[in-house]
Amino acid sequence: MKHVIFVRIFICCLLLMLSLQTLQAQSEKLVFSPHWIPQAQFAGFYVALDQGFYRDAGLDVQIIHSSADVSSLDLLKSGKADVVSSFLMDAIKLRVNQTPLVNIAQLSQHSALMLVAKKKSGISKPEDLQGKKLGIWSSGFDDIPFAFLRDRKINMEIVRILNTVNLFLMDGVDVMTVMNYNEYDQIINSGINEDELTAFYFADYGYDIPEDGLYCLESTCKTKKDALRKFVQATLKGWEYAAKNRDYTVNLVVAEMKKAHLPNNKAHQYWMLDKVLELITPGNKKVAYGQLMRADFLYALDIIKINSGIKDIKLTMEDFFMD
Repeated sequence: MKHVIFVRIFICCLLLMLSLQTLQAQSEKLVFSPHWIPQAQFAGFYVALDQGFYRDAGLDVQIIHSSADVSSLDLLKSGKADVVSSFLMDAIKLRVNQTPLVNIAQLSQHSALMLVAKKKSGISKPEDLQGKKLGIWSSGFDDIPFAFLRDRKINMEIVRILNTVNLFLMDGVDVMTVMNYNEYDQIINSGINEDELTAFYFADYGYDIPEDGLYCLESTCKTKKDALRKFVQATLKGWEYAAKNRDYTVNLVVAEMKKAHLPNNKAHQYWMLDKVLELITPGNKKVAYGQLMRADFLYALDIIKINSGIKDIKLTMEDFFMD
């Protein structure tokens, strides 16, 4: 009798393994690359993978991270990633420069970019920025800051920074470009109180251009359109779950950071998660969850035209966004 039970259990396990192998073989494989190292900025993707939302959608998703040396867009162009996240402005510029990428979802609907200065430097309003040193990332994200300065006829000495706030903390620069969900909190965590800082949120000055979106090449869009739609829906589901389960989500993010041998701070990741969730919410913008608003696309394109000095850029919303 025991022998019969053992055989039945063995057969059931074998059938289960075969079913799982068949299901995996039928799943569409997609490689996704966020545009920076593991952190709560990308929590929705980790959640969607961990909760099985991608698997349930019939997808076999692998997440590989970009780095300071290799961007997600580099991984996309080289064919090492099928889908990547990136800033809207950076993606438009790449498309204008003949890289055939397509926006398949606009995750953030608002700008997190800002300038921060110490009040002791005498900076309290935009006019006070004149002649000061501005630390700005060498990796980009400078279209909005430059538009802000140009529109106000403010001249600043530009100092390129890799990825830390150290130079600002040591007064090597007077002002620094930061994200409200990341570097701004790092500065506060270093021991500087918020009331000791002057913050200029670009969104408050008319530059509320969304940032993080999902992109693929046109060729991928044509051959894997159904899989891409499923990926977007599963990702949005991941973000919805993250919003309702913050403790689980932060623990998951920290686990991803540990896998990558990165220092981690739970308080900072909670801050980041809350701020990123605010960015994803459309708020007063009349746009659906995950969609790119035409007015935002056109405004971003106009800024790129002015910054580049090329006014006859021909790129339409229909060419750029996969509806």
